[in-house]
Amino acid sequence: MRIILASASPRRRELLSRIVNKFEVIPAKGEECINLSLFPEQIVLSLAEAKCDEVFKGNPEALVIGCDTIVVYGGKILGKPKDGKEAEQTLKMLSGKTHYVLTGVCVRCRDRKLSRYEKTEVKFNRLSEGFIAQYVAGGSPMDKAGSYGIQDGGVVREYYGSYTNVVGMPVGLVRKMIEEVLSDDKIDN
Repeated sequence: MRIILASASPRRRELLSRIVNKFEVIPAKGEECINLSLFPEQIVLSLAEAKCDEVFKGNPEALVIGCDTIVVYGGKILGKPKDGKEAEQTLKMLSGKTHYVLTGVCVRCRDRKLSRYEKTEVKFNRLSEGFIAQYVAGGSPMDKAGSYGIQDGGVVREYYGSYTNVVGMPVGLVRKMIEEVLSDDKIDN
């Protein structure tokens, strides 16, 4: 069975390779539409489903995995920064504080579709202005929700929940969902 990851994220690609040896990458191209009247959990599920559904339409014989990650602080959704200035503002706001990371996952195969999410609590270190400036200048925040990567040193003090969720794909949840959707089928590894 063909397995397709509906994401261009190199981090998601690396994480999926931990549980599936052979898969293709076909990123969804549709524009992300966020309905702010929904709860963050509903938003992240709808974004993951939209990516998965788009790629599944062109590949109905495959198992397709769509993911989307958001950062939530003070009831506000923090996406990827538009520029360095926005990344700096986000990091200053999160410095020394706690926020949540939610990743929605949608897995589709034939007539089966599962949608679930993982939530992780993350506590930041207190970040100096010098650290923030250097971190942003290095470019790491620019393609990440919340303007940071948990795998980058010095940013995160501690977390409660799934580490891989914060990276962008909760590996344990994805494995379970693939097994569930393929309960009678075999994965080609």
